Amino acid sequence: MKLAFVVNRVETEKSNYSTVRIAWNAVNAGHEVALIGLADFVYESCGALAASATLPRHRRYAGDHEFLDDVQSRNARRARISVSALDVLLLRSDPAEELGTRDWASTSGLLFAQLAAAQGVIVLNDPTHLTDAANKTYFQHFPETVRPHTCITRDVAEIKAFLGAFGNRGVIKPLQGSGGRGVFIVGPEDQANVNQMIEAVLRDGYALVQEYLPRAAEGDLRLVMLNGRPLQVEGKYACFRRRSNGQDGRSNISAGGSIELAEPDADALRIAEIVGPKLVRDGMYLVGLDIAGDKLMEINVDTPGGITMAEDLTGAPFSRHILVDLEHKVRLKGYYDGRIDNVTLAIL
Repeated sequence: MKLAFVVNRVETEKSNYSTVRIAWNAVNAGHEVALIGLADFVYESCGALAASATLPRHRRYAGDHEFLDDVQSRNARRARISVSALDVLLLRSDPAEELGTRDWASTSGLLFAQLAAAQGVIVLNDPTHLTDAANKTYFQHFPETVRPHTCITRDVAEIKAFLGAFGNRGVIKPLQGSGGRGVFIVGPEDQANVNQMIEAVLRDGYALVQEYLPRAAEGDLRLVMLNGRPLQVEGKYACFRRRSNGQDGRSNISAGGSIELAEPDADALRIAEIVGPKLVRDGMYLVGLDIAGDKLMEINVDTPGGITMAEDLTGAPFSRHILVDLEHKVRLKGYYDGRIDNVTLAIL
């Protein structure tokens, strides 16, 4: 299988990223692997799609650090590859990393991904629907029963009125972003600073304001979904609980939170069942659900993480399961000679 990963920049990848874990497992399984940065695509005059890619130099890796050291070294192997000739293109870039520096990058990456899909490459998550799902308004298209009360606005008075309706308690965050960046947990004791919090979020565009979920104090549950269902291997779910560091209300790992092994409870499995059909319809192959109690906090569709943490906590080979699933999609595509569209292949 010829498999490529689209990342922001190869040099900014980290050893705990799911992309790195899946990539070296793919190499070890004998697949051809490439890493493509958002600035590395080339649309050729003949209509073919190419890229200047980073290629692993070895046929086997002991783990995340060894693989990352190789692809980020001064002597890393770089080569021009044919994107049109790939079997699978996995979209693993984070739009939030490009805000304010390379605002063109994420949109351009999706446009090239759409061209690749049109040329018969299996592109995951589906790039056409991912364009619509790339910010937090996507969240509002799911049934109300799984969502906290939400307001999206740039009006300061609207934000304060919303918070006031919920006892001056809530969460304010940028409409576009991830990893807990620019997220503020607001309580009644924070009223003296709420103007500064609002101003900080509005600098990046629209603010998304949500009611505070009391069970979020226990940490949130990250549940990884594959093909519209909870990812489960050897009886173990790709699932864990994230807790804040005690001083910061955010439980994101990138914001200093910690993780512990957890099983999805009845509420989490109910949420997964409810959101699954829309994820399937939209070709959202690999997704991360962030759950607090009986409500969703976020749906991560751009570059959902958690595979590395879930494998380390459970010992289950989630990466290899994903690769076997991708091999299955490639076989199906071959059987039907291109007559199955990308959205359908994404969730078969």
